[in-house]
Amino acid sequence: MPMGPAGTLLIEDALKKIIHRDGSVGVKREKHLGLVPVGTHSLFGDYPPEQMHKDPWRKMQRSASSPAMKSFNPNSGLNKHHAFSITQNSRPMHANVPSAPPKAGSINRRIVTKTQFRTFYDRGDLPISIFHGGVGGKIAWKVDIGKLDYHHYLPIFFDGLREKEDPYRFLAVQGTYDMLQNGGAKILPVVPQLIIPIKIALNTRDTELMTSMMKVVQTLVLSGEMIGEALVPYYRQILPIFNIFKNKNENQGDLMEYGQRKRMNIGDLISETLEILEAHGGEDAFINIKYMIPTYESTVLA
Repeated sequence: MPMGPAGTLLIEDALKKIIHRDGSVGVKREKHLGLVPVGTHSLFGDYPPEQMHKDPWRKMQRSASSPAMKSFNPNSGLNKHHAFSITQNSRPMHANVPSAPPKAGSINRRIVTKTQFRTFYDRGDLPISIFHGGVGGKIAWKVDIGKLDYHHYLPIFFDGLREKEDPYRFLAVQGTYDMLQNGGAKILPVVPQLIIPIKIALNTRDTELMTSMMKVVQTLVLSGEMIGEALVPYYRQILPIFNIFKNKNENQGDLMEYGQRKRMNIGDLISETLEILEAHGGEDAFINIKYMIPTYESTVLA
C-alpha cells in the first residue's frame, strides 16, 4: 500500500538505528569524524590515486562553505584556525575571556588507531575464516587451536578487540574466546604480553570497546589457575580507567534497562570485573585494587 512522507521518514530513522548483534552501531559516522580507521577502499586494496576524488570526505568543501570561512578576511591578520573559532558575538576566540575553566575531558573518546589484527588478517597471515554454515556466528580454524603459538597469536587477537567494524571485530572477539577456552596451561605465560593491548583498548574511553574488553578480562581470569594472581602486578596499568568510569551508571528509575541482558552497563560491569579480580587475585589483590580505586569495598573479606 502507498506510504506517505511521514511513514518514509520513520523507516529511514529505523534503518539508521539498526544495531548489530553485539550492541554496536554502524561506524560510518565515526569514520567521518576520524575516530576509527577507514580501512582499504575495496577487498582488493586501494584505488589508484589518479582515479580518486581530491576531497572524498568533502572536508575541504564543508570548511569552505562554513560561516567562519565565508567571513574570513585574509588581510585581517588572523589565520584560518582563528576563523573557525568565531563565537556568537562574532569575536575571535583568543579575544574572549572564558567564563569557566575548560573540561578536562577524562571520559572523552580517543581515536582508535589501526590494529595489528587488521594488518595480519588483510595479509592472510591468520589461520581463520568465517564459518557460514549452521546457526550463530562461528570461526573456521584452519589449524588445531591447541597447536597454535599462543605467544604470537593471542596478543594479536587481544589487539583486535579495538576493532569496531566487521569482519575484523567478529573474528577478533570470537577468536579470543575460542583461544581462551582451549588454551589451558598455554595462557598463563602469555599474560604479560596481553597487558598493553588491554590498556590500549581501555584507554580509548569507548564504552563499546571497554565493555568488550572487560568481558574478555573476566574470561581470561576464569580460564585457568594463577592467571588472576599474575595480573596483580599490572593493576597500575589497567585499573586507572576503571576508577574514572566506576560511577558511570545509568539510573533508569522504574523503566526497563534493555542493555542488562548484554551487560552493556559499564558501571555494573566494572564492579563485576573488580569482584572477579579480587576473588581470584590472591591475598594481595584487594590492597592493590584499593590503592588504585579508593572507593572500592571488598566482597571477599568479612
